[in-house]
Amino acid sequence: MTVAQAVVEFLGRQYTVDNIGGTRYRERLIPGMFGIFGHGNVAGVGQALKQWQVTDPTLMPYYQGRNEQAQSHQAVAYARHTRRRATYAVSTSIGPGSSNLLTGAALATANRLPVLLLPSDTFATRAADPVLQQLEMPHGYDITVNDAFRPLSKYFDRVTRPEQLASALHHGLRVLTDPAETGAVTISLPQDVQAEAFDFPEELFAEREWKIRRPEPEAEDIAAAAAMIRAAKRPLIVAGGGVLYAYATDELAAFTEATGIPVGNTQAGVGVLPWDSKYSLGAIGSTGTTAANALAAEADLVIGIGTRYEDFTTASRTAFQNPDVKFVNINVAALDAYKHATVLPVVADARKALIALREALTGYRVDGALEVRTATEKRRWDATVDAAFAERQSPLVTQNSIIGAVNQAMDPRDVVVCAAGSLPGDLHKMWRVSDPFGYHVEYGFSCMGYEIAGGLGLKRAVIDETRRGEGNRDVVVMVGDGSYLMMHTELVTAVAEGIKLITVLIQNHGYASIGSLSESLGSQRFGTKYRTLDESTHSFDEGPTLPIDLATNAESLGVKVIRIAPGEQAIEDLAAAVAEAKAAPEGSGPILIHIESDLYADAPSSESWWDVPVSEISELDSTQDAYRVYSEHKARQKPYLG
Repeated sequence: MTVAQAVVEFLGRQYTVDNIGGTRYRERLIPGMFGIFGHGNVAGVGQALKQWQVTDPTLMPYYQGRNEQAQSHQAVAYARHTRRRATYAVSTSIGPGSSNLLTGAALATANRLPVLLLPSDTFATRAADPVLQQLEMPHGYDITVNDAFRPLSKYFDRVTRPEQLASALHHGLRVLTDPAETGAVTISLPQDVQAEAFDFPEELFAEREWKIRRPEPEAEDIAAAAAMIRAAKRPLIVAGGGVLYAYATDELAAFTEATGIPVGNTQAGVGVLPWDSKYSLGAIGSTGTTAANALAAEADLVIGIGTRYEDFTTASRTAFQNPDVKFVNINVAALDAYKHATVLPVVADARKALIALREALTGYRVDGALEVRTATEKRRWDATVDAAFAERQSPLVTQNSIIGAVNQAMDPRDVVVCAAGSLPGDLHKMWRVSDPFGYHVEYGFSCMGYEIAGGLGLKRAVIDETRRGEGNRDVVVMVGDGSYLMMHTELVTAVAEGIKLITVLIQNHGYASIGSLSESLGSQRFGTKYRTLDESTHSFDEGPTLPIDLATNAESLGVKVIRIAPGEQAIEDLAAAVAEAKAAPEGSGPILIHIESDLYADAPSSESWWDVPVSEISELDSTQDAYRVYSEHKARQKPYLG
């Protein structure tokens, strides 16, 4: 068979196995493959997929897409919802087809999410050298576009001979299924090698199981962590996505009920506890709640569970102001467990560590004063969100009220999807989640354009859940006009497959997030509005609003569109539109709800900070004022050593 035929057959027979609390799970590791075909892969992977479609269409189902980057986003979103037990493969042609995947590779690796990328490459034999779309580097003639994947992938290999294929695939899938090492796995396939015939051993194509490793914590570490918790006066848990990937939400709930230790969650950790849980302080950090940030400032012991401590989580290292603060970090990845020079890294599965730690803390409970403070700060923030959701501004509504209306119109099992702009921060602090799978915001890479593609990939996972009898969920994408314009093409994919994907498109004629940030940094919202060019000043800041109609754009792609007219009834109309979209039958295709909002209305303050440097020297008064404020915050920044 050809190398490409071998790739497809091999991938179709790989399975992940997982053990959670004594229950064994087994499912397809690669349930399908995306692909856009050009001269680099049409006769290789394309031919192989067609051959299997004819002989056995269940082996490796093919899914069409409109953009290679968007296809990788679909795969990553599927992987996140399946808790990294499964992902898709993506085949591309050479040159721009391959390089279109680079952003997707970076996103997967930054978020610790598995995706298998199979970019085609130029001739290994160089028989037709140089071919169309080939780079020619005078200092290294073996360098191709695909070498750009090396720093973006957790595993990279190039198969220049058929004999190398088994090694590349096995090492790639080893990384793909490793909770501590997973990310983008890139296996580069030269276009001539794909079509080359070779006698592969039959055992290569036997079904193979890849066990998801969930390491036990060391008893010594658990004992030390328990001792530190017992000695602390104001402990605080920072829960990240690792809690969700370890299926540890029930264990976290039991731990907090037993100990009374409050919990703040990262972006990836939304859903670790229901929003109305007694011990849930909600989001922490730069986009956090005032409740979580108030207790973070006083904490003398921070227990990080499954978090990589990115700068939003730590408010750029200003969140934890207690001079005696110490860190206990529980993480399956040593890289994250050792962050902030923690005095106690616990390299272990989050679920297993929580079980052991709860047993070690039998009889322990926090001081009653901390529980009272937790409840008080939680009530204060809940009242703030209630007020934000109740805003009724006309004719252009606030984003706060839009979020509230959509949140309240959705069912507890439904999933919200977002990625970039002002929405992720506002959702992080205000979205009320009841289900561990109810919040899907890509904020590790914060990639504009992820939203619709990611929502579609997530919906594929939901469809698979429904087929297994696990119930249905609606997937609601919330996206601003900036991200929509970056990448909305997968709406066409949803139309082609009749996939019911609900999108709420918020049109505010600009980049709200960067505009607000620009203003706070003294740059006066430069380059963040959608306006026509003023030739006299060469400025896009003050001209007339661009005459674009994104609702009509979506309709032209075959999407059903519900328009919300500006005015006093806009929020009530939005809630009704979400209900109408949810009532549509599965298989009826995508639905987009279009609503206009006020570009300048902000969400409630998190009473926190994010380190974005301000020009030290400027002729603008606004920048000088911003630098003074920046210097005040910078003085509070800490190294967190110990």
